[in-house]
Amino acid sequence: MASSFLSFSLLFLAVYTADGFRNFFLYRCLFNSSELNDIEFILSWYFNKLEITRFSSSLGKFVGYTEFGVKQADHFNNLPAYLSRMRAAKTRYCKPNSDIWYQEFLTKSVQPYVVLYSTTPPAGKHPAMLVCSVFDFYPKRIRVSWTRDGQEVSSDVTSTDELADADWYYQVHSHLEYTPRSGEKISCVVEHASLNKPLVTDWDPSLPESERNKIAIGVSGLILGLILCLAGFIYYRRKARGSWF
Repeated sequence: MASSFLSFSLLFLAVYTADGFRNFFLYRCLFNSSELNDIEFILSWYFNKLEITRFSSSLGKFVGYTEFGVKQADHFNNLPAYLSRMRAAKTRYCKPNSDIWYQEFLTKSVQPYVVLYSTTPPAGKHPAMLVCSVFDFYPKRIRVSWTRDGQEVSSDVTSTDELADADWYYQVHSHLEYTPRSGEKISCVVEHASLNKPLVTDWDPSLPESERNKIAIGVSGLILGLILCLAGFIYYRRKARGSWF
């Protein structure tokens, strides 16, 4: 079975006292598809947050994790009717619920949105770096690539793993280090199950209006400063001549 599972659980609280002793059972279904072979049913018995006994459908029997838990596991494993009921729980309980989850939620897809921007690269062989950030997509599997003048770029590209947002959505970030060339076209290409065709975002090297305004204000300030300095210098020279004669 795969290392990453979806799961749903039921908690049954058996005993709880004012002194803080707690004994409870936790039923879990772990699955990465709705196929029966990809489902695992687990029953865990806890006492004060410590798991003492577990039944796993993968093993087909109980296993103890403490001295008392080993005795309990041996006891349950010698109850044929109860053991048979636990072995059937995957089919009876997990399979119908996993079918519902896949039908109602897990077969759905959500389209990503892309933010493409430049940043200062770390010390390297290229003076520029672009970052393609892809947000709020589902399911997890996605492909992010770069093209330069229509040709896919395979070197100087690094990407993060798909990062879970804890709300069923994911995000991923891809970095391209490059040396700019005049007139070139660089694009970030995203392929995902929610898209009928690849989502292509072209890099526009022109500065946004806010940045242009900042530069214009800075240049205006510099020119004004030079004019004031020149006027001051002329005034000083004239005053100096007047005092000489």
